[in-house]
Amino acid sequence: MNEPASQTLHLRMLEAMLFASERPLEAAVLKERLPATANLDQLLADLAEHYQGRGVVLKKIADGWTFRTADDLAFLLQSETAEQRRLSRAALETLSIVAYHQPATRAEIEQIRGVSTSRGTLDVLLETGWIRLRGRRRSPGRPVTYGTTPEFLEHFNLESIVDLPGLDELKGAGLLNSALPPGASMPMPNDDPDLDHDEDPLEDDLFAPDVVLEDD
Repeated sequence: MNEPASQTLHLRMLEAMLFASERPLEAAVLKERLPATANLDQLLADLAEHYQGRGVVLKKIADGWTFRTADDLAFLLQSETAEQRRLSRAALETLSIVAYHQPATRAEIEQIRGVSTSRGTLDVLLETGWIRLRGRRRSPGRPVTYGTTPEFLEHFNLESIVDLPGLDELKGAGLLNSALPPGASMPMPNDDPDLDHDEDPLEDDLFAPDVVLEDD
């Protein structure tokens, strides 16, 4: 098989895999399924160029690659998305705090929100798969810490957690009061899967199987 024909076949194989998959596929998975002679980086670049400006585009989400509706056509699917994931304001606020301040405990979430956070709110976010239990804080009571998941990035169409909007973007969208205190800033989001220095693994906690969330 000559080189152009081989390249075309590899490109069709990659396109088929990405279209058929419901989830973003990581580079390691794609390489495993493609012939050894395939140049994955070049294939991804060629495929992205081919779909540029079309109704669907090739995007990198978290550590995987997938096809997504073009940003300027996302309004066509907004009603379907809203029906699938209808979160309360408390849940949205909690999710935002976890995303920007992770790893965060329930007490830290409540301190930032200024109100108590019910166990049900955290349960809902855990069920969506957008947040996860990270570990336990090395502090009295050993509270559970929460962080976001790859599914969170996938749902909100983010390549990385650092792509979350910053302070100016949030103010411009009307999501923050423009009259913020002087010097106010947004934390730099960090979803590093490695535990912080003040976190212990859940599996090292003898009570982890029985105690998942802090008591109300």
